[in-house]
Amino acid sequence: MLRDDLRARRDGLRLYGLTPPKRGQDPDTVRAIAERQIRRITALAPDGLVLYDLQDEAARTDGARPFPFLPTLEPLHYSRDFLAALEVPRVLYKCVGNQSPAELVAWVDALEAGGRDACVLVGAPSSAQGAGALKLGAAYQLLGRRATPACLGGVAIAERHARKLDEDERLVAKHAAGCCFFVSQTVFDAGATKSLLSDYALAFARAGLEPVPFILSFSPCGSLKTMAFMKWLGISFPRWLENDLRSAPDILRKSVDLALQIFADVRAFAKEKKIPLGINVESVSIRKEEIEASGELFASLSARM
Repeated sequence: MLRDDLRARRDGLRLYGLTPPKRGQDPDTVRAIAERQIRRITALAPDGLVLYDLQDEAARTDGARPFPFLPTLEPLHYSRDFLAALEVPRVLYKCVGNQSPAELVAWVDALEAGGRDACVLVGAPSSAQGAGALKLGAAYQLLGRRATPACLGGVAIAERHARKLDEDERLVAKHAAGCCFFVSQTVFDAGATKSLLSDYALAFARAGLEPVPFILSFSPCGSLKTMAFMKWLGISFPRWLENDLRSAPDILRKSVDLALQIFADVRAFAKEKKIPLGINVESVSIRKEEIEASGELFASLSARM
């Protein structure tokens, strides 16, 4: 079971990530989308399915958002009501900034009722969020008081570490708060990711801890607009890599090839540091070509695990 594997620090876990359908669609349309996703995910046979909880991040940056923000169905609701036939454990993201303490506890209680799923708590995208918003640290403390601990994961952002050099300290604190695994932001910068992994391994060693699974997220990039959106989200593209994508005859194909190269580089580095490493391939586009490329990338990365 995925939760047992995460807590046992298993190396080589393979996750596949989706964004739930947008809100406001009629149930029949959502069911049709879910049926297609169930067939695709069943064929891929991942160890777990990641479902993201999207939030409007406009307050995080002054830059114009390349794509409009469209609210999506709540992950637990979509998982239980539309993906029930899918026999794959879930890793559900939950944004805590718009939750009251009672709402968050009720949500985790509902998640835990199934006995097999994990969750990743996400803080507000900006400190400018309202003063009454539930903070990530407070959310961890709240859940730490539950009689039965949830299987918690935390977000790891190499780009933030490159700026502040404190992401390793954040990961130690998240582990102390109950996180038994970490999931990265989408990786296109192998150097920044290796720097974070190096400091992560050292910080855990100083604390007398063994590193817990670190899940690397990858996503195909099928257009310059998709790349612009990823950059808006804070994903780092080294200059050479961005140049290669911009000049490629087939940017989607090139992005998949680069992801495989990045994974091989980071995988070898993590093994040297004795960090259990996994993958999470994100399929967050509505374009058929990018959806198909995500499945291809997942299969190729799985074969290299």
